[in-house]
Amino acid sequence: MIMGIDEVGRGCWAGPLVAGAVILPDNYTHDVKSAWKLADSKRMSKRQRELAADSIPDVAIGFGLGWVSASEVDELGLTAAVRLAMERAVAAVGVEVDTIIIDGSLNFLAHLPGTQAVVKADDSVPAVSAASILAKVARDNWMAEAAQRFPGYDFEKHVGYGTAAHAAAIKELGICELHRRSFKPIAILC
Repeated sequence: MIMGIDEVGRGCWAGPLVAGAVILPDNYTHDVKSAWKLADSKRMSKRQRELAADSIPDVAIGFGLGWVSASEVDELGLTAAVRLAMERAVAAVGVEVDTIIIDGSLNFLAHLPGTQAVVKADDSVPAVSAASILAKVARDNWMAEAAQRFPGYDFEKHVGYGTAAHAAAIKELGICELHRRSFKPIAILC
């Protein structure tokens, strides 16, 4: 069995870093007639991602999410925070596998046997695509809820990424507890 792992929110100015981990059946084939398809979550519409995220748990052997808060990112640094998010996602799955494929060029889990990093795996390995989708939808939903607690930042729109609107909100309101204080753009805007 293969576990796919991907993370979202690495470059965000605010909010958590989230890793998804998914195991799909060895014989998994996607129904091409469905309203969504497995792909890199960044290339899907919000509606496609949400449909996929609703369906993935029904077909997955196991899945999990690993969350790392903005304050943990500041405390640990980005590389260690990504590793921690992935470790938490693997632990949340709770199923042992022979192979773990991580999207990207850096194997954050090299200390675990059978892990490998594959560039563009989120577009070529179905389990990684599924992990990418689950993590993106979960994080986006979390940021939309955070927008209610922190009005004026428009977190529901930019989900914490560095946009002109986000920078303008910081200049007007200052930073909040969701901001990653160790990130240079935040330090410059404060």
